[in-house]
Amino acid sequence: MKITFLGTGTSQGVPLIGSTHPVCLSKNPKDKRLRSSILIEKGKKVFLIDCSPDFRYQMLRSNHQKLDAILITHEHQDHIGGLDEIRSINSNREKSIPVYGLRRVLESLKKRFYYIFSENKKSNTSKISIHELDNYTDFFFVEYFKVFPLSIWHGTLPILGFRIENFAYITDASRIPFHTIQQLKGLDILVLNVLRKVPKPSSHFTLSDSLKMIQEINPKKTYLTHISHLLGFHEEVQTKLPKNVYLAYDGLIITK
Repeated sequence: MKITFLGTGTSQGVPLIGSTHPVCLSKNPKDKRLRSSILIEKGKKVFLIDCSPDFRYQMLRSNHQKLDAILITHEHQDHIGGLDEIRSINSNREKSIPVYGLRRVLESLKKRFYYIFSENKKSNTSKISIHELDNYTDFFFVEYFKVFPLSIWHGTLPILGFRIENFAYITDASRIPFHTIQQLKGLDILVLNVLRKVPKPSSHFTLSDSLKMIQEINPKKTYLTHISHLLGFHEEVQTKLPKNVYLAYDGLIITK
């Protein structure tokens, strides 16, 4: 399995427009973060988790042209804003791209991207098919791969993470229920969100929250994502992290 971090930033990305914060002015490319999303390649299949507003540039930058499925964690703009950009991929694919998510999330897509779902399309639009995950308490199949949906809380909003084999991806978490923690045991690689150090936001893990959760789940390796400029400089933060905990950065590729 090959995992490519297309983006590792929070909802506004890093740098923020107009910001004079030192991290936003950093020349280190690891401090420049597009909105969070990853690609998973397994066999000849390519899966996307979340389709950020930066999707077009992310795919061009990483030299990827193919998608077999899209998994959506939740309906916030930084996680779905790029769906209109899959048209070019559709042109190289004879069928629509399946999109998996909670019923609430898919209904939001239908409203926000109503023209994609219109029966009387008057222009070239993305072609997607939707697949509800509300009734899957164990696993579902994407192509012929088992994917385990993970129940997560993002503030007061129930969202999803995903586990494939011994890899799991969780973003925007503020709380992970006990039964989900049990589903995360035995991981080789965990990707987990961290927004900043302090003060504590109500809807995202701080660094101390993330480190406590990593200790409880005990994966072999963890990569932190969904990072804001307020966490600090990449190189400085990395030196203070525990063994086998790493800050992800845009363009990072890991294999397992």
